[in-house]
Amino acid sequence: MSEFLSQLPALIGVIIGAMGSYVAVMRGERVRFRREREARWEERRLAVYTEYARVLKQTVTLTYRVAAHQGNDPHPHPLSAAEAEPQLAEAADARDPAGEALLLLGAVPVVDAARVWVVVVIEMERFLRSGARAPEAWAALLARQRVAREGYYAAVRDDLGLPPGHSGRWELPARRA
Repeated sequence: MSEFLSQLPALIGVIIGAMGSYVAVMRGERVRFRREREARWEERRLAVYTEYARVLKQTVTLTYRVAAHQGNDPHPHPLSAAEAEPQLAEAADARDPAGEALLLLGAVPVVDAARVWVVVVIEMERFLRSGARAPEAWAALLARQRVAREGYYAAVRDDLGLPPGHSGRWELPARRA
């Protein structure tokens, strides 16, 4: 028995060391799991944000083309409203599920910025359906759409912790006569 008592401090040290090692490993695993989970959700949010922007931009591009056909925009590939209608309907149909995914996973500031952008895009569609020929009014809508788009991208970058990005405004060379 005295031999056991003499080795008891070493045995207690081994047990304490094993428990400490176990606690350290478990804490490390928990931290790693949280980090990986956050990275997965961040990737999913980025995919949702990107998809929403893509489907909304699809509508915007179609409106540019229809506006060019009506004489409101200088887009080089005009498209009549009748030809664009099925594509606009398809873009609107794609916008709904993308918007639902955005509502589910998006941060509140991003969803709010997305709403501002989509409202302007809907106003652009209404303008075109009215058949108005008013290049100045169309230019004002385009300016509002660009500001709303920039706001959406800024909110996305802020949510994902990304650095500021480009405004997306490209100056095109003047048309030749």
